Amino acid sequence: MSGPSPDSLRAARPTLEAVAARAGVSRATASRVVNGGAGVRQPLVDQVRKAVEELGYIPNHAARTLVTRRNGAVAVIIDEPEFRIFSDPFFSRQIRGISRELNLHDAQLVLLLVEGSGDFDRVTRYLAGGHVDGVLAFSLHTDDELPAIIRRFHVPTVYGGRPGAGSGPAVPYVDCDNRGGAREAVRHLVSLGRRRIAHIAGPRDQTSALDRIDGYLDVLPDGDPGLIVDADFTAEGGARAMTELLERHPDLDAVFVSNDLMASGALRVLRENGRQVPEDVALVGFDDMTSVAEATQPPLTTVRQDVEGMGRLMVRLLMDRLNGASGDGVESVITPTELIHRASA
Repeated sequence: MSGPSPDSLRAARPTLEAVAARAGVSRATASRVVNGGAGVRQPLVDQVRKAVEELGYIPNHAARTLVTRRNGAVAVIIDEPEFRIFSDPFFSRQIRGISRELNLHDAQLVLLLVEGSGDFDRVTRYLAGGHVDGVLAFSLHTDDELPAIIRRFHVPTVYGGRPGAGSGPAVPYVDCDNRGGAREAVRHLVSLGRRRIAHIAGPRDQTSALDRIDGYLDVLPDGDPGLIVDADFTAEGGARAMTELLERHPDLDAVFVSNDLMASGALRVLRENGRQVPEDVALVGFDDMTSVAEATQPPLTTVRQDVEGMGRLMVRLLMDRLNGASGDGVESVITPTELIHRASA
């Protein structure tokens, strides 16, 4: 059962006007007391404080900082289960890039993880409290509630990854050339003379996975649809998908995998089934997570994206928006990819 909706939560929140009415003072007087201003007689201060306590009023810190100063904090919201965030090196790299760039701007990173419907309520309450100057959100899904929640509170935002079509008005984002990188990977496999090239795809509710599928299909538009198997960006998911592919298509001779973790799982299954890599089956991943790609046997040929650099770019775009440098336009950045040749293909 879900909690209260963001709209009802916001509507139920007492306002400064309600505090002023309860205390029998003007809004300006209530504001001076709440914000610590001087020039208010003590009896009126006591009345306002009593009204604040009775109503449970929480000062809108975001509104105050628009006039006075910033919070010096940025929320990083990741819509993934906790186990993925702490087991997938992609997230640690992106957070490291964000953190390093925020340090240069003397801003604090506030990490908010979203794993279930209750977490959306928690994020709503946090943003409603005006605790941060902006939001960096990544790993969004097509049915995500986050874009609507963020828009409701008019918090300057930059997305990591291209948002889906249903995410609402355009918001700046930073992404890599997922489709172009996938094309390069599959073209490389074709250049090796491989003819039964499969694809282990990521979740289709994320644009990065969809773009990589499109890149695969750009090179192999007439390929067998059964050579594409969906997985979940985890090593276990890659292993399950590889098992399914071998059962369906034992004659496959190459696989393009949508990330390195899944490729490591696929490689393990190929080895367990007596397939030599790259002699029998060539394998290419995506991301170039060196802690994964250089640790596999054989080391993984993969598409490199500058994950840490993308995190830093997200912060720069956000700071431009906070400083008014970007105007009203939406400026997004697509970073290039590079095929890194190792021994698996």
